[in-house]
Amino acid sequence: MKLQRITILATLLLTGPAAAQLQITPPATTPSPSAEKQKPKAPPPAKKKEAAPAPKPSASPKPAASPKPQLPATVIPAPPTDTPGVDLVFGAYQRGQYKTAFELATARAAAGDPKAMTMLGELYSNAMGIRRDYAKALEWYKRASDAGDREAMFALAMLRISGRGGPVDKGEAVKLMASAAKLGEPKAAYNLALLYLDGQTLPQDVKRSAELLRQAADAGLPEAQYALATFYKEGTGVPKDPERAVRLLQAASLADNVDAEVEYAIAMFNGTGTPKNQPAAVALLRKASRQGSAIAQNRLAWVLINGMGATADKIEGFKWHLVAKTGGKGDPELDKQLSDLPADDRAKAEAAAKKWLGTK
Repeated sequence: MKLQRITILATLLLTGPAAAQLQITPPATTPSPSAEKQKPKAPPPAKKKEAAPAPKPSASPKPAASPKPQLPATVIPAPPTDTPGVDLVFGAYQRGQYKTAFELATARAAAGDPKAMTMLGELYSNAMGIRRDYAKALEWYKRASDAGDREAMFALAMLRISGRGGPVDKGEAVKLMASAAKLGEPKAAYNLALLYLDGQTLPQDVKRSAELLRQAADAGLPEAQYALATFYKEGTGVPKDPERAVRLLQAASLADNVDAEVEYAIAMFNGTGTPKNQPAAVALLRKASRQGSAIAQNRLAWVLINGMGATADKIEGFKWHLVAKTGGKGDPELDKQLSDLPADDRAKAEAAAKKWLGTK
């Protein structure tokens, strides 16, 4: 018997401050702060030469539906440094010293540094060290975007498409996203791919969507790897290829994408596109369950109750069933089995679920 497979949908949320939140990636090399004050020493005088020293029935997946766009965080590389190898603005931001980052970035932005301008947009957009002000965030993102910064282009597109800091302008948002994607910004390529798939802001074009997802997936974006895996699984815009789908799911799973963890676990459990490995699948379902996936919790309940790929543990299994139910993943069949459980075991499962949920 196989675990039920699910249809994966890439989703994009266009509301809430988190939509425009940026993640800052560290510079390639970050010397200690003391390096900033170090000066090269004069060479020593020359010396004379010396001598050298589940068991749930499988079900056909539903056709891929048009996703709603979700805004993953923007990645902004650190701005250029005043001292080689040292970036004081980025360092302050990374340590959570947002007021210091704001002051340093303001001085750098006045000197024309586009990365510092993008940093100011980030700080204003997310109320980091200063009061949230989308209008000022938009202004700084625009200045950095006009200077050619791809991360600012993407962040500005997100403000335009959501109407923060000014009126909604989907046309400009798409242009900015396309420019950022062309310059190699993976999140811009991912979001543009979903707009092509959705077919509302842009004409639907699944092949173009697949191309953009591949660009973002090749750059290591887990959301894109997960979404592209669904394309290969369903044959959407690309030839059906279960093996390639699984490789993409594995990559996204290693990056802690919870949806990918669930799908990869199910693929390993069933041996779909990869050798069957039920113990590994159950371990991954446990991980995704602890991360709050109601689907993983439901599948884990099935395998534990039936002892498939793991030692049977009905109390633990029904605990996960009850937890999944509170997360919106009800299961009438498991409800029936729970009602047939001896009263003492049922009480233990219910107590375990309450403890997990923090309601005991």
